[in-house]
Amino acid sequence: MHPLRDLTLEDLRRRTSVKWREYDPDVLPLWVAEMDVRLAEPIARAVSRAVAEGDTGYPHGTGYAEAFAAFAAGRWSWAVDPARTALVADVMTGIVEALGLVTSPGDPVVVNPPVYPPFFGYVEHAGRSVVEAPLGDQGRLDLDALEAAFIHAGAEGRPATYLLCNPQNPTAVVHTAAELAGVAALAQTYGVRVVVDEIHAPLVVEGFVPYLSVPGTANAFSLVSATKAWNLAGMKAALLVAGEDAAADLARLPEVVGHGPSHFGDLAHTTAFREGGDWLDALHTDLADNRKLLAELLAAHLPGARWAEGPGTFLAWIDCRELGLGDDPAVAFLERGRVAVNSGLPFHSGAGHVRLNFGTTPEVLTEALERMGRVV
Repeated sequence: MHPLRDLTLEDLRRRTSVKWREYDPDVLPLWVAEMDVRLAEPIARAVSRAVAEGDTGYPHGTGYAEAFAAFAAGRWSWAVDPARTALVADVMTGIVEALGLVTSPGDPVVVNPPVYPPFFGYVEHAGRSVVEAPLGDQGRLDLDALEAAFIHAGAEGRPATYLLCNPQNPTAVVHTAAELAGVAALAQTYGVRVVVDEIHAPLVVEGFVPYLSVPGTANAFSLVSATKAWNLAGMKAALLVAGEDAAADLARLPEVVGHGPSHFGDLAHTTAFREGGDWLDALHTDLADNRKLLAELLAAHLPGARWAEGPGTFLAWIDCRELGLGDDPAVAFLERGRVAVNSGLPFHSGAGHVRLNFGTTPEVLTEALERMGRVV
């Protein structure tokens, strides 16, 4: 089983999702976080059966939470209580709902740039203000910068929240237990509530530490989902997980929030966590091969580029500042190389960087890097 080797470029060109339709047909798209894989067979069977039976109504029950709890226990030794979870439409919707439980309009939310751009957009749309605590060397958490941001955020006497990305998107850094313990200690000291986006967690082969498994995190929230690891962005669903001391906050979540998830999303994600382990393990192998291939291709075609090879996602955060392509190299790669990658600018602290999605076939990845090399 090789999920990233099953499709040809012709197969992929027939897709109608945003990754393959946003740009002209001659462009190779290595941008948005969709992988070029077929649906895992257990998920395809479950969804096809529901369609055949006309089972197309609203989601019901705690199957998703129970399936995730079993997955988390087996993969990470993390004990998740399904009673302290809520089904939400997707991770960013769940983040906004969690912020709504513990903050008020105008309250500060700390983030670590470079980070997933919707962190800024959703926080601002929710009427909260963003306080930045940039990542440090090697893209790791800078606890001194985080403490300074907590102090700054609380200077006006308003309660602060910290929106953490674990693993980090776009750098693919997997935060260590020691780093997360440091975060928890600072949050306790300064009375900051923590909300964690852990959507990429199942993509980590080893070393992932769930934030809520760290001592001192009982009043925090985590958002989890099968979306990234099993390529289910078109079947929306996620879980909002509350620490033990946040259960009372979760109980105040409006009932209507549960109307957002898709029944097919709930079904697909539940099946992924229950039956998708073998497919996920095969994907891990293919992604490891693609990481190695990408390193070789960068050395051959873009030797001035720098990549830390973080293991946390299928996304590569590439420093192109030595290539002479300006603050937004993605423009040159698109216009002159016909390769679409994400500009680093919307991630903040990302001038001269691009984010490249290597969750594709080796053939597409190879041709894309050859094209990018010709630009330089």
